[in-house]
Amino acid sequence: MTAFRVTERSIATNVLVGLQGNLSRLGDIQQRLSSGKQISKPSDSPTGTVASMQYRGDLAAARQYSRNSDDGLGWLGTADTALSSMMSQVERVRELTLQGISNGAGGSSDARLAIATEVNQVHDATIGLANTRYGDRPIFGGTTTGSAAYDASGNYLGDNGVVQRTVGDNVKVQVANPGPAVFGAGAGQLFKIMSDIATDLQTNPSNLSSDLNRLDTATTTLKAVQSGVGARYNQVTQMQQFANDKVDNLMSQLSDVEDIDLPKTISDMQLQQVAYQAALSAGAKVVQPSLVDFLR
Repeated sequence: MTAFRVTERSIATNVLVGLQGNLSRLGDIQQRLSSGKQISKPSDSPTGTVASMQYRGDLAAARQYSRNSDDGLGWLGTADTALSSMMSQVERVRELTLQGISNGAGGSSDARLAIATEVNQVHDATIGLANTRYGDRPIFGGTTTGSAAYDASGNYLGDNGVVQRTVGDNVKVQVANPGPAVFGAGAGQLFKIMSDIATDLQTNPSNLSSDLNRLDTATTTLKAVQSGVGARYNQVTQMQQFANDKVDNLMSQLSDVEDIDLPKTISDMQLQQVAYQAALSAGAKVVQPSLVDFLR
């Protein structure tokens, strides 16, 4: 049987190694308690680190979808307000056209002139509404970078580009309609019809019935566009709510992975402090006082 000689040096070394281990564990617990996080570096929990990175990536995407939805709602809400105001203006033009038809060719030219003047005023007002902007972009100008969708005569200045917002995984929603898709083009353009009505009221009242039919066709298109805007507004609202709910869920999952259990961590620290104090007491009894004094 081989006997090993235990020296004071080996005892002191073992005591120091044990104390250092206790102190290191106590330091880890104190670090978690001060930061509130279970993971301060990947080696603390490789699987937890991978899960945390995945959750954070999904969280960033969900927050971006929510921001995109908010911007999309701004576009759609602005368009709906402009279209509602325009519908009121168009209805007024229809009333004025009916008045002109009632007056007929034998009616007072002064009365028709007054009606034509109001139609021209409404024409200018509707062009102003067609140039409604969200931020610094006209909502009916397509993807144009210009400041207006139409000039004062009703000529389209924009393009046929489609403004979209990504509001979910593989979900894109159109948030703006190019002007021609809303107000028509050529002879069927809303502003051209209004201009023709104003002219016919003064020069050719017999054409007003035809003008009225064209106006009704343009109004039907306008109503359909407004209905589509409302439907997309509801869709984006739902997608934003889904994104916000997902953010809340991911935050909870991320907290489960990263955040400490505060009561348990406090208890662990207290137990580790007791263990460290016990190790110090045991070491003081085992190591010779002279060596202990030296180590101090």
